[in-house]
Amino acid sequence: MRDKASWRILLLFLCVTSFQVAFGVTDSQDASALKSLMSQWQNVPSSWNQSTDPCDTLWDGIQCANGRVINLTLPGMNIKGTLNDSIGLLSELTHLDLSSNVDLGGPLPASIGELQKLTNLALQGCSFNGTIPSEIGNLKNLTILALNSNNFSGSIPSSIGLLLNLDWLDLADNMLTGPLPISSATTPGLDNLTNTKHFHFNKNKLSGTISASLFSSKMSLIHMIFDSNSFSGPIPDTVGFAQKLQTLQLDNNKLSGNIPININTLTGLYVLNLANNQLTGRIPSLSLLTNLSLLAMDNTGLTGQIPRGLFALDQIKQVLVNNPLCQYAKYSNNLYCQSQQKNLPPYSTSLANCKSASCTGTQKLNPRSCTCAYPISGLMVFRAARFNDISDSNKFQEIESSLWEQLKLAPNSIYISDVAITLDKYIEANVAIFPLSGANFSTSDAIRLLTIIDNQIYIAPEMFRPYYFIHHQDQLPASWGSSGKDNGTAPQVKGTRCFTFEELKKCSGYFSENNEIGQGGYGKVYKGYLTDGVVVAIKRAAQGSMQGAQEFKNEIELLSRVHHKNLVGLEGFCYEQGEQLLVYEYISNGTLRENLVGKDGVYLDWKKRLQIALGAARGLAYLHELANPPIIHRDIKSTNILLDESLDAKVADFGLSKLITETQKGHVSTQVKGTIGYLDPEYYMTQQLSEKSDVFSFGVVMLELITAKLPIEKGTYMVREVKTAIDQYDQEYYGLRDIMDPKIVNQAKNISLRKFVQLALECLKDSEQVQMQLKVLPHTRGAQVQPRTPHTLSQLPVPFQLLLDVHSAETEGPALAPLLNATDPLYPYPYPAHYIFSLSALFVPGSLRIQTDWVQSV
Repeated sequence: MRDKASWRILLLFLCVTSFQVAFGVTDSQDASALKSLMSQWQNVPSSWNQSTDPCDTLWDGIQCANGRVINLTLPGMNIKGTLNDSIGLLSELTHLDLSSNVDLGGPLPASIGELQKLTNLALQGCSFNGTIPSEIGNLKNLTILALNSNNFSGSIPSSIGLLLNLDWLDLADNMLTGPLPISSATTPGLDNLTNTKHFHFNKNKLSGTISASLFSSKMSLIHMIFDSNSFSGPIPDTVGFAQKLQTLQLDNNKLSGNIPININTLTGLYVLNLANNQLTGRIPSLSLLTNLSLLAMDNTGLTGQIPRGLFALDQIKQVLVNNPLCQYAKYSNNLYCQSQQKNLPPYSTSLANCKSASCTGTQKLNPRSCTCAYPISGLMVFRAARFNDISDSNKFQEIESSLWEQLKLAPNSIYISDVAITLDKYIEANVAIFPLSGANFSTSDAIRLLTIIDNQIYIAPEMFRPYYFIHHQDQLPASWGSSGKDNGTAPQVKGTRCFTFEELKKCSGYFSENNEIGQGGYGKVYKGYLTDGVVVAIKRAAQGSMQGAQEFKNEIELLSRVHHKNLVGLEGFCYEQGEQLLVYEYISNGTLRENLVGKDGVYLDWKKRLQIALGAARGLAYLHELANPPIIHRDIKSTNILLDESLDAKVADFGLSKLITETQKGHVSTQVKGTIGYLDPEYYMTQQLSEKSDVFSFGVVMLELITAKLPIEKGTYMVREVKTAIDQYDQEYYGLRDIMDPKIVNQAKNISLRKFVQLALECLKDSEQVQMQLKVLPHTRGAQVQPRTPHTLSQLPVPFQLLLDVHSAETEGPALAPLLNATDPLYPYPYPAHYIFSLSALFVPGSLRIQTDWVQSV
């Protein structure tokens, strides 16, 4: 009871300054939508948590602006489930990428049409079925629509013809039927899409004729890939209007009639594939197609004379096999009527430098470092490659280098294997992408890379375009065991990297003294530089501080799920060769203690100190209330609060904390941990651990922000010194001027200082006083104020007014603006039986009017 009441004080303090912890910065509709989607999905990233705020706690794959979700990108995350109607509530969404989640399926909801700000819709490589909803035509801002490699059936909705900004339209590899929709007086059609550069309709069951109305001189079309359908009738002459065409693939259909003569006017063509149709007549002159790299007309029924000079380009050969004209004696022995296959082996990235190295399990050998790792891997398919020699190392090395350059990876970190030509005459290859360091990619890095590839941000070399990529649903387990190899018991840490001990040795200068930046009870902390230039802090456990293997695993699995902007982020870990190491993000401005003492180039004014208190309190509140299970820090102090480049607070060292369940709260600890001066006396005396232990320590830090003094300094206890100095009648400095940090004496005064000190003292309430209150309360019926349900700021009960100073509205007012703009919060916590402070404020530029109403409840 006492623990909860004391902690509520700190939570209520957060409410007066920000609603972010209690209600989140995410728009309530967006938060509800995401949590509804989450309820339908399995294998969501570990950062997704029903009790946390998506925008405030950095859910993987979520990007926000002003509290609204604008990007939802989770490609290749092995998500299982369906996409429900809640997706339509994310009305500010501009990018939706759920591609390469093969077990994500079901019908595509009609509510997708509500996302009218959407520019990218990437759902390829999933298992969606049913018809494509006509409401998709409402997405007028779409530039990329990728629905390929699913199980969609029915016809192509004519409403797609309304997507006039579309650049990429990919409906390939489904079970779509019927003709291509062409506009009429009452309905739109594909012929309206004059800005679209890519029509990818291959590998469906589309039928009917290819309408002459589809083409016009206004078209921007460069890739027309219609192969492997059941189109019939002639190739329309109007195809010659599409003067920007580079790829025309009509093979494996039922097309008949003559090849249009005006194809010869498509001088930008690189690929012309008409194979496996029912064409007749002669081959027209193609003399103007000087850029042509691949020509295929085999098995089409062509007869008559072959135009002179057709095969002037060396690479255009073997294209007329199984045509009647090849039966003539004058042609039968020519190369273009013979099927010639090279016997050279297909290309594969060389592993010669790795000699006899090999990997076990699902790990793969990184060609760059010859170490074992878990790459991002998948099948890359090139539907209109401009060559057919899959042994050509120069070409595949070009795509390797383009991948690592554009993905910002290390040279030679791409491995290509199993290159083949499919029955559809596509070229496909398995591509493995290896991390810069560590054994696997973090979840955020994997999302970043897959988004670049899936959304055509990666630009392949011209001879390979267009491509698509289907990610293999590989698990990315962390190495675990003394040898660094996966033994099947790896913790679930997709959000962090598993580092080898050798990697961390090198990046820390072999744990040199020059790189040592701190030391604590757990061990030493070193600054490290990863191979990609990222700076990290490496905490190396001393021999006497190491946990058992299972305990260390459990801790890492939990910490990988803890994400908050006011907590130092865990980047990875290492557990091998008898070592336990945690790798954290590096925080550039050091500890709060260092900055209070005086760090070169850093000045902490009163407003910044208030913001630091707020940030640290938010991080601590997250650990206590939103982490699952909750975490008690046990060592809150100014050296465990770090300041980043913006001097925002981040709580550190919670990785060495105590995880608690409801049944463990208040249990007797076998070992008291903490730092003298910050340590809760009740915890020290009773050894009963609770969140109040952290709240007490935080109260000490708050007084340290005012005085800049250590808790125990020159034999004086700073908390007692503050309590003794307090003068209720000193309206300006509350009696603390002589012990305040001189740097803020002229800034921190009046109401804002008084309320800050009062809140700190609430956190420091003596154990005896709290126990007396707990004994009295049950016998004072009606004395305790009953909770109300606040809906606006003016109804929100809070214990103290912080940040507001009626004598300095010009200074403090702007900091309050976000608070005053917050609306419709529902504060879920019961109010403590101390003071209820009702605040209603009207913020007017240049002034601030405050009304206060104090109610004594005990």
